[in-house]
Amino acid sequence: MNRFKHVLILAGVTLMIQAAMAMPALSADSKKSAKTAANTTSSTEDTAKTIATVNGAVITQSDMDRGMESITQRRASMGTPMDEAQLKTVQQDVLKNLINRELLNQESKKQKITVSDDQINDRLSKIKQRFKGDADFNAMLSKMKMTEPQIKIQLREDMAIQKLVDSQVVDKIVIPDQDVQAYYDAHPEAFKHPEQIKASHILVTVDPKADAAKKDEAHKKIESIQDKLKNGGDFAALAKEYSDCPSKEKGGDLGYFSKGQMVKPFEDAALALKPGETSGIVETQFGYHLIRLADVKPEGVTPFADVKEQVVQYLKQEKVKANLDSYIADLEKTAKIEKFLAH
Repeated sequence: MNRFKHVLILAGVTLMIQAAMAMPALSADSKKSAKTAANTTSSTEDTAKTIATVNGAVITQSDMDRGMESITQRRASMGTPMDEAQLKTVQQDVLKNLINRELLNQESKKQKITVSDDQINDRLSKIKQRFKGDADFNAMLSKMKMTEPQIKIQLREDMAIQKLVDSQVVDKIVIPDQDVQAYYDAHPEAFKHPEQIKASHILVTVDPKADAAKKDEAHKKIESIQDKLKNGGDFAALAKEYSDCPSKEKGGDLGYFSKGQMVKPFEDAALALKPGETSGIVETQFGYHLIRLADVKPEGVTPFADVKEQVVQYLKQEKVKANLDSYIADLEKTAKIEKFLAH
């Protein structure tokens, strides 16, 4: 059920945090002291401008700016900045989300939904963990022109909204087993899987740019491990003792993977093996490997039992989206909403 607690993405603290973390360093132009007091005053007035009201509660331009920041930064980083028409469409979407959030916020207050200080402090602590330290977190607050007490107020609202959505929408949804089976039967292509193999390896790392002496040293080490295997050594035990890969904790087990998921020299060597066989020394960009093939799963359709829970989660997510839209539409019927953002 936790997956669906994130269906409600309505310009809350998480989006503001992401927006602030995505902000680029100030440009040289923005640092210039030539900005006049008049311009600064004008900018302040713009951010405080009312763009909508919900039952008298004001949504300002600064609320819109926070909602837009992460979207525009993400698009720019992907090399797909928005043109004017796209920008206006996104602005309208962000405004709709802000209005929806306020409707839900007001309804959570009507229903006297509360969030404890301990819950807020715990959530804030988890947010702070995303930063290197207090200095970075405080710098983010400064960019957002917010204080920690203001962040806590926002968190209290967001968490109350989530409780409302859980109780009124999420927790009321049950997906019948017959619906899950029907979806699986109607979408066989969604559950096809390519051939998969399960392999373990022992890795001795060496930098591709290392000098001949270091490469030779690494090669001698993998050769000595290979000799131990030939003399009856246990592959998993040797992996735990000698491998430089984190998989050593599992005896070198890499689990199942399909073609294209591993670097080509490793993949080619693994695919050439039969279950139970061990490769010769294989060189990749990571170093030298010994690979043992454990199992092969032929191409086919994943059994229903293996994906049933995933299908349940998917169908519930789709139902949550539809029911949440309907719930908000009912709140809108009795609300007074005014918009002042130009279309």
